[in-house]
Amino acid sequence: MSAVLVAEDLQTYYGKSHILHGVSLTVNEGEIVTLLGRNGAGKTTTLRSLMGLTPPKQGRIQIFGQDVTGWPAYKIARLGVGYVPEGRKIFGHLTVHDNLRVPALTKGRWTLETIYKLFPRLDERRSSKGGQLSGGEQEMLAIARALLLNPRFLILDEPSQGLAPVIVEDVMNTIRTMRDEGIAVLLVEQNAWLALRNADRAYVLGDGSIVHEGPAAELAADEKRVKALAGASLETSAIDAVT
Repeated sequence: MSAVLVAEDLQTYYGKSHILHGVSLTVNEGEIVTLLGRNGAGKTTTLRSLMGLTPPKQGRIQIFGQDVTGWPAYKIARLGVGYVPEGRKIFGHLTVHDNLRVPALTKGRWTLETIYKLFPRLDERRSSKGGQLSGGEQEMLAIARALLLNPRFLILDEPSQGLAPVIVEDVMNTIRTMRDEGIAVLLVEQNAWLALRNADRAYVLGDGSIVHEGPAAELAADEKRVKALAGASLETSAIDAVT
């Protein structure tokens, strides 16, 4: 497998606050990599650094073999990188259909027609304003908007947050389908069980540094270690049916 993302020694600050301390990670073609960690560990900052939204002061980022360190987010996106941020960031005053028309459409599998087939609920609500949608519908819309770029690399920040288990299942099925088609996925997810059951490899952040990396299945088999590293439990729940 060829590397889609190679990040080395990222040092990122918010003002004078040093958030990331030498974060390094890789994501390969056709795999799901999850980034776990306690609240405040630096997960979202890592994603923002990779996307050029909070550029690191030191370190190097390569995407598809190009050095994108210091690039603005729009230029990184044009390489074929889709980003679904925490909080969804949809346009509440626009209809579902108009939200989906915002991205510059690119050639590939994902079109408005295939998106509506994937998410029938969005088809039903295509004339509704984004601000009128439920949390689950907004997450679908955010993912759909990213897919319309026909990305080769998809970055997701907390896609299951606030969603009903049945909706989470749809979302994870979509992510696995993309992986099976060769698309690389970097997933930040607070639900450690959900993430580890679906990922190929896992990194764990602790206070802005990588404290663990390895096969997701191996980490999932050690609940005590997951709880110690990520502050999460692997106890079964309704959402655990998503495997």
